Amino acid sequence: MNIGRFSFLPVVTALMLLASSGAYAQKHYDSGASDTEIKIGNIMPYSGPASSWGIIGKVEDAYFKMINDQGGINGRKVKFISYDDAYSPAKHVEQVRKLIESDEVLLVFNPLGSAGNAAAQKYYNTKKVPQLFVASGSSKWNDPKKFPWTMGFQPSYRSVAQTFAKYILQSKSDAKVAILYANDDFGKDHVAGIKDVFADKASSLIVAEESYDSTEPTIESHVVKLKASGANVFINFSTPKFAAQAIKKIAELNWKPMQILTDASISVGATMKPAGFEASEGVLSAQYVKDVSSPEWSDDEGIKKFRTFLDKYMPGADVADGHLLYGYTLAQTMVQVLKQCGDELTRDNVMKQAANLKDFAPDTLISGIKVNTSPDDYAPIKQLNMLQFRGGKWELHGGVITAGSSAAAE
Repeated sequence: MNIGRFSFLPVVTALMLLASSGAYAQKHYDSGASDTEIKIGNIMPYSGPASSWGIIGKVEDAYFKMINDQGGINGRKVKFISYDDAYSPAKHVEQVRKLIESDEVLLVFNPLGSAGNAAAQKYYNTKKVPQLFVASGSSKWNDPKKFPWTMGFQPSYRSVAQTFAKYILQSKSDAKVAILYANDDFGKDHVAGIKDVFADKASSLIVAEESYDSTEPTIESHVVKLKASGANVFINFSTPKFAAQAIKKIAELNWKPMQILTDASISVGATMKPAGFEASEGVLSAQYVKDVSSPEWSDDEGIKKFRTFLDKYMPGADVADGHLLYGYTLAQTMVQVLKQCGDELTRDNVMKQAANLKDFAPDTLISGIKVNTSPDDYAPIKQLNMLQFRGGKWELHGGVITAGSSAAAE
C-alpha cells in the first residue's frame, strides 16, 4: 500500500505542472478586448474652430483598416471608435464618458486638445483607463506619479524650448536673448524650457521678455521694445498669426538677430508665407518628423511606405498636410504597444507596455530620433533636429539635440 501511494505522487506532480503551465497560457482581457477584437476610442474636433485637425482621426482610422486587412494585431481586428467634440472641453468630457461607459473601449488613443484632455484627466485616472498619446504639447501629460494613466507623445513645448536653448549655447557664445511669448500656458511652458537650460545664467543671457494677449490686434510694439534691448537672438513663442507679424516687423526694422520660431508655428502657409519668404529666410526651428513634401526625403523608405499607404487607403489626400504624417506616426506607435501586450490585453498592461518602448522608430521620424519611455518617463519623444528656412522651405540644420534641463547637447 505504501509503495502504491508513493508511486501516485509523480502523477499528481505532473498534473499540477500541467495546470500551472495552462495558467501561463491563459489570455487576460479587460473591457474592450477579446479573442477577436480590440476596441480603441478616440476624440477629434471634426467640427468647430479646430476642424482642420480632424484629418488626424481620419488617417488613424485608415491606418487601422490597413492593419485589419493585414490580419490585425496578434490576430485581433481593431475597432476604432472616434467621436467629435467640436473642440469644446465640456463636449470632450461627455464623449470620453461615452467611450468608456457605453462603448466600453479598452483605451482612449490620441484624444486631441489641451483643454479637453485636462478636463478629463482626473476621470481617466479615477477609472484607471489609458488616456494614451494625448495630442497636445503640454508638459502635464508627463506626470506618471500623479497621473499614471495619462501619457503624451510629441515633444512638450517645454522640451522644444530646451532644445532651442541648447542650440543657442552651442552656436552663439555672445548671445543676448529677447523672448516674445503668448501670455498663456503655451507661451509660459516655452519660456520655462529656456530657463531650465540657461539655469543660473538666465538673468544675464535673457535681456528682454515681452508677452502678448491673443486679443491684441498686433504685436509690432512688442517687437520694437525687444529690438531696443540690444538682443542678437530673438525667440518667437507665438501662434502663427503673431509669429508672422513678428518676422515681418523684424525685417521692416532691419533688425538681424538669430531668429528661432516655435515648431508649433512652422507652417509655410500659415506663418512663413504671410510673413514673406524673404523676411523668413534663415529663421530657425526644430522638428522630429520628416517633411514629406521636401525632396530631401523623396527616396526615404519610410516616406515611400507612407505614400503607398495614402495612395491605397486615403486616395486624393493632400500628402503635404503634416497632420496626415502625424496621425500615421501615432497609429504606428499604438500598434507597437498592442503588439507588445500579446494576449494580456488589460488596461494595466497597455500602460505597462506604453511605458516600455525602447528605441522604437516609426517610419516617419527623422533619422536618429526614437521613441523611448519608462515607468518614470512618460515623454515618448525627447529629441529634435534643428531646421532652417531657406528658399521657401524648411531644411535640416545640424544634428539631433536631446531635450532636458542639462546644458549638454548631442
